[in-house]
Amino acid sequence: MVGRFFGKDIMTKPLCPFCGMGVERPEEVSFSDMPLGSCTCGAVYACDVTGHNLGSAMIEALVHACTGDWDCAWDLTPDQDYLDKQLKNYDFETHHIIHAGVYEGRRVSGVLYFIRLNKPVEAKTPPVRSGAPVSPKPATGSPRAPRRSSLKQEVEELIRNYDLEPLLNMAAQDKRVLRDVKRLLYSADKLFRWRAAEALGKICAVIAHNDPGTISKLLQGLFTSVSDTAASSWGSVDAIGEIIGALPDHFSGFLPQVVQISRDPALLPEVLRAMGKIAEIRPDLLRRFSYPMIPLLQNPESEVRGYAAILLGRLKVFQAKEDLTKLSEDMAPIEIYRAGQIEKTTIHQLATESLANL
Repeated sequence: MVGRFFGKDIMTKPLCPFCGMGVERPEEVSFSDMPLGSCTCGAVYACDVTGHNLGSAMIEALVHACTGDWDCAWDLTPDQDYLDKQLKNYDFETHHIIHAGVYEGRRVSGVLYFIRLNKPVEAKTPPVRSGAPVSPKPATGSPRAPRRSSLKQEVEELIRNYDLEPLLNMAAQDKRVLRDVKRLLYSADKLFRWRAAEALGKICAVIAHNDPGTISKLLQGLFTSVSDTAASSWGSVDAIGEIIGALPDHFSGFLPQVVQISRDPALLPEVLRAMGKIAEIRPDLLRRFSYPMIPLLQNPESEVRGYAAILLGRLKVFQAKEDLTKLSEDMAPIEIYRAGQIEKTTIHQLATESLANL
């Protein structure tokens, strides 16, 4: 380790990646789940102390750049409206970049996620900080909507408990629930992430009844996050599958884009899982894409073989029978998501189930 960093500063002060000036330690605030900061050049940043929640850091920084306006942040497009950069190996405790990734026996993997808007947004009254006076509740009229921080916590708890019905009722009243669920797609907890993707699909089905444009924009943003290698796409592909599966008549036009991202080997298991979800509802929409999927039953990756077996079984691709029969002897373990739970099964079991569907 010493040789690798010989001649370099092991610790350096963090500098804004846009202007090169030093930045202050981000501060913890009541209206954000992450510490936030601002540079004199106009860039803002969020601190992901673990380095595992970059999607959430991006969202928090975007909202911070928009002075707390979630609607404004939701409408922004990468490159067109803002630029983003990251400082990795950031240590919140010392407020330094630890280039070696280890400091005094601690692993340092924090990230400062920077956002700089291409055009300034109209200023808005910032969210209420803890300790600030709160105006009394009006004596008449409808009850005041809960604060966004309270709503975010409620949404998170409902998904964690797999209690989705209240979320659908909330979505029917306020489409902003979408963004609270979307941010959970970047959770490091796989089960939580898959439940969030399922919830997003169901919520979109509610909102699309009156506002399909918002869901189309959401799908476009999810595809952007997948194609942008600088951003974390955790949960995005699963969410795409859930949304199209819930609304196949509205958004089947996005299917060629789903097939296109399957060319990325790193995304292949997720894409097959998403396609399997869509095939569960409307297999007719995917049959024209099925033939190139047959060779995937011989892929060295067990997840690819398993999800390909599920997909081809749901599509009733008879030409895959020979390869599925061979997989019926494959005892490699695999985890799949069903009805809000992770099930441990084998390629053998999945191939057997798919053969029964042919």
